Amino acid sequence: MVEEYILNMRSGIVAPLLIGFILDTMLGDPIWLPHPVRLFGRLISFGERRLNRRDRKKRNGIIQVTVLVCLVFAGLFFMERLLSGYEWIHLVFSSIMVFYGLANRSLITAALKVEKKLRFSGLEAARKQLSTIVGRDTSTLSQQNIRAAILETLSENLSDGVIAPLFYYAIGGIPLMFAYKMVNTLDSMIGHKNNRFIQFGWFAAKLDDILNYIPARLTACLMSVSTLSWRGLKFIFLFGNQHPSPNAGYPEAALSGILNCKLGGPSLYSGTLVDKPYIGTNDRKLSKKDVYYSCVINIMTTVTFFIIILFTLKQITIHL
Repeated sequence: MVEEYILNMRSGIVAPLLIGFILDTMLGDPIWLPHPVRLFGRLISFGERRLNRRDRKKRNGIIQVTVLVCLVFAGLFFMERLLSGYEWIHLVFSSIMVFYGLANRSLITAALKVEKKLRFSGLEAARKQLSTIVGRDTSTLSQQNIRAAILETLSENLSDGVIAPLFYYAIGGIPLMFAYKMVNTLDSMIGHKNNRFIQFGWFAAKLDDILNYIPARLTACLMSVSTLSWRGLKFIFLFGNQHPSPNAGYPEAALSGILNCKLGGPSLYSGTLVDKPYIGTNDRKLSKKDVYYSCVINIMTTVTFFIIILFTLKQITIHL
């Protein structure tokens, strides 16, 4: 009985993975298309306005995270069970959800928009465009700083927006993939260390750190392996734990090693200077080629992990 369930689950994972991956590669996340993460954002804002009050902020934050994550997992679990008897409808539903769960095309598109502004519209336009994808103050960034920020964003969000969702999809299908997406959205909205959220968003930030622990390190290794970069692997161990975040430094370190460049360093966040350590040692000038190659690295890493998942699922099925 257990073996039959696992076989059915595995067979139901592969086709949607292929279709969803192709859809994300072709379409990205068009603004006109409804997206579950936007619904997540509205639910989080609704709960935060009512629960983030003077008393018991930490407890209320834990309640909000627990309720929303369980709601997403349970809702999608029962939706899949409901559709399991309708093969084609289930395939379409699962494929669309995988498409919604991945964000590599939109990540690359956003990075290239900043690079395009930098090359053709000047520093001010590039700073404004960059501010749409990073949390730091971009108003005084130089050309070098802007490109470093693009590279850091590409590497960090490759883990959060692509490898981690694929990782949880391979383990637990659509329900677990979107439970992770809810946690990640919660962290991005309320996991900030400021007066408003430091208590209320504590659990969201901690849970996001826990769930990204393996995917972040996996992403860094996949980046290095897919580019055959020994220096990338070396930098993971040298600089991966230098970042204030317990996870973000690992893919950044891998990219720094692959490109042999220097990332990180002090940054302004809401007027406060955050003294982040540097990752890498070669303080060379970054160019448009570095941005383009980083986008290629994201694609190579995603394809490599995609192949690993398919191979692993096939082996599990064969042995069962």
